[in-house]
Amino acid sequence: MNRSRPSLAVLAQALALVGAGCASALPRESPRLRAMEEPLPLAHEPDDEAARRALEPGTFTGVVVGDARASLDAMLEEPEGLLVTAVVENSPADWAGIEPGDLLLEVQLPEARALRWPSEWRQVELETEPGVKLVLVVDRAGAERTCELTTEARLHPPERGAGERVREEERAGVVLRTATEVEARAAGLGPGAGAVVVGLTRESPWRAAGVRFGDLVRAVDGVEVAHPTVVLERIRATEEDEVELELVRDGARSHVRAPLSRRAGETRELSIPLVFSYDKENDRTSWSALLGIVHWESTPAAWRLRLLWLFRMSRGDADRLESADG
Repeated sequence: MNRSRPSLAVLAQALALVGAGCASALPRESPRLRAMEEPLPLAHEPDDEAARRALEPGTFTGVVVGDARASLDAMLEEPEGLLVTAVVENSPADWAGIEPGDLLLEVQLPEARALRWPSEWRQVELETEPGVKLVLVVDRAGAERTCELTTEARLHPPERGAGERVREEERAGVVLRTATEVEARAAGLGPGAGAVVVGLTRESPWRAAGVRFGDLVRAVDGVEVAHPTVVLERIRATEEDEVELELVRDGARSHVRAPLSRRAGETRELSIPLVFSYDKENDRTSWSALLGIVHWESTPAAWRLRLLWLFRMSRGDADRLESADG
């Protein structure tokens, strides 16, 4: 019986299948930046509740608003209007016919002002005096209508809003949290506005520009920061290589031209069948050559070398520091 030898085409196809089976799946998302520094004293909001309750409370409307973005995908976009989450009974909003589920789109003061973030509505309540008539554009089930309500004096401050954190890990390498009401109002913003820098990567271009932990970003490219997401939106949207930040530090305002960077790339895998292979995953790097005769593997804490499958040597960090006398 004659047995035909496998052709080169069949052998190449087999090697390709083996290579495809050994290849790891491509990541769907960028990894977290490992060099992000978030100082422990900034892990929590400052304890300024007593100072908050001493602030002038502003006026009362009876409207309780929240974020109108309902899905995770929508969270990446600018909101369209404010969702009315509750209406206080017998309040000006109740008398005006506003209902939970309505979207507040615009308020006239007397000029029209679009509403997107809860901090903007709180700013309206702080700016207006008791007895002022507000004209609102409201969306109810897709149909727009106007409502009029008259503000009243607020006797007690509203409940403290929950702080939020957002991360930017593509062009600036920064972690921002919402400012407290005390911080925001000291910067001339509504409660819930402003973005406090609580994290920076070691390679962040904002560090070199002079941005420091604890700085409050009041505006970006001339737009007031009604929520930390406003900063992220601007960074994602701009085609420039920098943004202009208005910062508040120790009560003083300053302007900084903050450069933007981009993600660094790295070779994760290289394979030349039977000759050379390379693999990198997080902090682990390995390569082998000549059918595995030489194999090297390393991490930030140790390395290992193998030759001819017989000789192996490794070295790594010990569990002690070097002595002072060397």
